[in-house]
Amino acid sequence: MEKSRAKLIHNQKPTKLSAIREIIFGMQDGMVSTLGAITGIAVGSQDKFMVILSGIVIISVESISMGIGSYVANKSEKGIDAKKLEEESSEIDESPHTEKEELANMYKQDGWPEKISKSMADTASKDKQLMLKEMSLRELNLSGKSHVSAFKLGIFMFFSYIIGGFIPLCAYFFLPISASIYISIVCTMLGLFLLGSITSRYTVDSWLKSGLRILILGGIALIVGYLAGRLVNYFGGQSIEF
Repeated sequence: MEKSRAKLIHNQKPTKLSAIREIIFGMQDGMVSTLGAITGIAVGSQDKFMVILSGIVIISVESISMGIGSYVANKSEKGIDAKKLEEESSEIDESPHTEKEELANMYKQDGWPEKISKSMADTASKDKQLMLKEMSLRELNLSGKSHVSAFKLGIFMFFSYIIGGFIPLCAYFFLPISASIYISIVCTMLGLFLLGSITSRYTVDSWLKSGLRILILGGIALIVGYLAGRLVNYFGGQSIEF
């Protein structure tokens, strides 16, 4: 029974769930964007060296960009939350009676009887830290338990993007470009489906639905990249077999 409970999402540490979110997002974006870009370049140029060079540049630049973006976004979110708590703390000091009434009303809206709502709000109002905790949870929708380092989340995003990006690129290092295009597409699509299936552990969707959803998104990027490559090839006047 204890082993089963350990697998439940609500029993997982917030730090773990946040890291999982960044890893999944990073790998998905790495696979999707790299596949779309290098497929278009491969179809349009038929130059293996250009595909590899472009792929490495794309992965290098985008992984740094995504890592920095994750860090800045999470750092900003923490700053906004801290500001909200600061303002709420000031409101509790300046208008304690009004805040107590607000808390009692929120308890009633959650389904608590009026008498118990007033009693709980009265108890919370006698302890500022408890009052601030209750208001942050019920009014600001802040759990107050997030201690995940924004820097660590950025690192997770950075390396996840690199890993995901090299999945569609690997084939071009070892195979002729004509074969690499197909192998890259197949490996990436399988990787996307597998990644989507894994995410079903943390959602209410089935593994099949999650896998197909991310597979379709990857397919859209592939089609866009392929069509772009065909257009460049057409206007560039090169002949390719694909």
